[in-house]
Amino acid sequence: MNNIKQGGSNKPDKNHVDFKSAFYFQTPVWVADAPMFLKNALKVTDKYIKEADKLLKDQLKKEPKWKKDLGTFGLSKHSVNFSNDPKIKDLVNFMGQRSYEFLDWQGFNLKDHSLHFTEFWVQEFSEKGGGHHDSHVHWNQHVSGFYFLKCSEKTSFPVFHDPRAGALMTKLPEKDGSKITLASNSINYKPQPGTMVIFPGYLTHQYTVDAALEPFRFIHFNIKAVETGISKEKSLK
Repeated sequence: MNNIKQGGSNKPDKNHVDFKSAFYFQTPVWVADAPMFLKNALKVTDKYIKEADKLLKDQLKKEPKWKKDLGTFGLSKHSVNFSNDPKIKDLVNFMGQRSYEFLDWQGFNLKDHSLHFTEFWVQEFSEKGGGHHDSHVHWNQHVSGFYFLKCSEKTSFPVFHDPRAGALMTKLPEKDGSKITLASNSINYKPQPGTMVIFPGYLTHQYTVDAALEPFRFIHFNIKAVETGISKEKSLK
């Protein structure tokens, strides 16, 4: 463990002691490159994005004129749930298995639980720009995740926020907001196509405003652990 000098000084006085540092109640985030699913996922999601685009434009026809004039600015093409599509089965199984391992690795006892996808959709931010998501969580979920299909240094990216309510209520100013420290309020990831991110369902996240300089598309999934006494469905274990 790292030691912290009493009073923040390396010059000990007569009352100097060294404190040992320990870290508890951490929030884990798994990030990995999984390009082996990218080509197929792009092909499969083209269909769902096309359907979502039509639905979005149909909805805009019912809006007031000023919204029609804005078009899809600030919006996103949001698909239906398609976790049961056999063409995406390999990716779904991979996400399910990794999510089980994610919970098991943290120390949770899943012996009497099975994992189930509650949500699995693809989104693509508007080509007119302004696409984004405000800070949010998905209620009553145990694992959430992203799989990025189209993105670059010029597109939006996910931001995660400190989930500890007590810490947020008593936050002090950070010394340097550009560094990740124990005082950080938020962190972000700059993904590339094929990047997968898995995180606890309680972790608040958002997407920054997209400038529509390049396409931005990703799959978002949520998984819930259900007691086997309640659910008789096949486990993702």
